[in-house]
Amino acid sequence: MGVKGSDMVQELIIFMVFALAAGYMLRLGYQSFFSKDAGCAKGCGSACSTIDLKKIEEQMRAKQAQAK
Repeated sequence: MGVKGSDMVQELIIFMVFALAAGYMLRLGYQSFFSKDAGCAKGCGSACSTIDLKKIEEQMRAKQAQAK
């Protein structure tokens, strides 16, 4: 009982869908961890992309310096 041509086509389609889904997930992970832009990987421009961590750090250091 060998693999018929239609079975092979179905398996190829399933493999392609799986490969595309895996590639999409890898891309999201890469953007989340290695993005040069500030904020999250969603790219929606919401509040998470407007937070300036360097500015917050500078403000915290200035407050610490004033407290001493």
